[in-house]
Amino acid sequence: MAEFDVIVIGAGPGGYVCAIRCAQLGLKTAVVEGRETLGGTCLNVGCIPSKALLHASHSLHEAEHNFEKMGLKVAAPKVDWKQMLAYKDEVIGQNTKGIEFLFKKNKITWLKGWGSIPESGKVKVGDEVHEAKNIVIATGSEPSSLPGVTVDEKVVVTSTGALELGKIPKEMVVIGAGVIGLELGSVYARLGSKVTVVEFLDAITPGMDAEVQKTFQRLLKRQGLTFIMGAAVHGTTVKGGKAKVTYKLRKDDSEATLDADCVLVATGRKPYTDGLGLEALGVEMEQRGQVKTDDHWRTNIKGLYAIGDAIVGPMLAHKAEDEGMAVAEVIAGKHGHVNYNVIPGVIYTAPEVATVGKTEEQLKEEGRAYKVGKFAFMGNGRAKAVFQGDGFVKLLADKETDRILGAHIIGPAAGELIHEICVGMEFGAAADDIALTCHAHPTFSEAVREAALACGDGPIHS
Repeated sequence: MAEFDVIVIGAGPGGYVCAIRCAQLGLKTAVVEGRETLGGTCLNVGCIPSKALLHASHSLHEAEHNFEKMGLKVAAPKVDWKQMLAYKDEVIGQNTKGIEFLFKKNKITWLKGWGSIPESGKVKVGDEVHEAKNIVIATGSEPSSLPGVTVDEKVVVTSTGALELGKIPKEMVVIGAGVIGLELGSVYARLGSKVTVVEFLDAITPGMDAEVQKTFQRLLKRQGLTFIMGAAVHGTTVKGGKAKVTYKLRKDDSEATLDADCVLVATGRKPYTDGLGLEALGVEMEQRGQVKTDDHWRTNIKGLYAIGDAIVGPMLAHKAEDEGMAVAEVIAGKHGHVNYNVIPGVIYTAPEVATVGKTEEQLKEEGRAYKVGKFAFMGNGRAKAVFQGDGFVKLLADKETDRILGAHIIGPAAGELIHEICVGMEFGAAADDIALTCHAHPTFSEAVREAALACGDGPIHS
């Protein structure tokens, strides 16, 4: 039996970051992970491989649509799907091996296998039981499905299966117009698939700023994606390697079917805590299956903590990472902190979509007086030079104090640009602080400054 200061269950972004921070703080640390590689869903079958395919397919789009405009005369590119998947796998390997290196560097023990908590302060992995003064649940989440929809990861797939299809489908149906569905849907649309997105609600990307939702859907339609909104999927059937998707429109209860070579089920994710033994241990749970924690990520069991997708909050890798670092600080007797009001969200399509803080709809609901500063990328010289003039930057600021309350960006490098606003919000910045800061020319970031200027006397370039 080995004894540790901390055992982290799960080696995803929350778990491995938590472990590294614990080790940095002088705690003897181990991580339980049953996969053959570290990094969890994100590095193995989520964030990282999907970004590789997004990059590859976007490069194809550039070659097909923009190379000739720039005087680059080449033969029409051909897609070698096996090679593209090999590139994706190589990217995964580089990242997961990087985590292994960090574990060795920080003297973190990898307990290989699936873990359970037979009693407080003990973690069982295989036949071995290890003692720990503190245990952190960082087991992440798994795809959720719908009644009547059976996933086989061949024809009816989750994001995991969509990253390793045997061939590019001629027709793909995506169930759910959230981040995962739209990212992977756009990958296959660029690769030549006819992609139809079926969404239960009346708007894509639920919870996002309404103006962004409308613009984003319009741009995706222009890229060839078809949307069926307000539709409840009732089931799927598979025969001869083909699928039929049955749905009913909410507005009139009319029923219809869609044929597809592949169905991507992208209806969200749910916490993964199976096999941990939490019920027998008496761990309090939330109604939706998350582990219940207090403001310091502690459960009702002494020495047992939980972070990331396993607890309440947005299911984002960077949220889990922040919680991982914070809980390590708490365990080490320091002060751990996560500012849940400044957690950005990004969709890595083209154009990218990024958001942080309040939406206009939320501010209206709160009855808060606010002002809007908006600037279109068509007024940005760098964006026009690289065929990325679609979209805009939208800043929301308090009407009286000018303090930034939120930002919503759809356009080139939105996922990078949003962090200027994140840092500003951490420091309680006003829109005028952004407006008075010199931004290099020509950069996409000038659009952020122009939006800040629009919160005052007005932008310069529109």
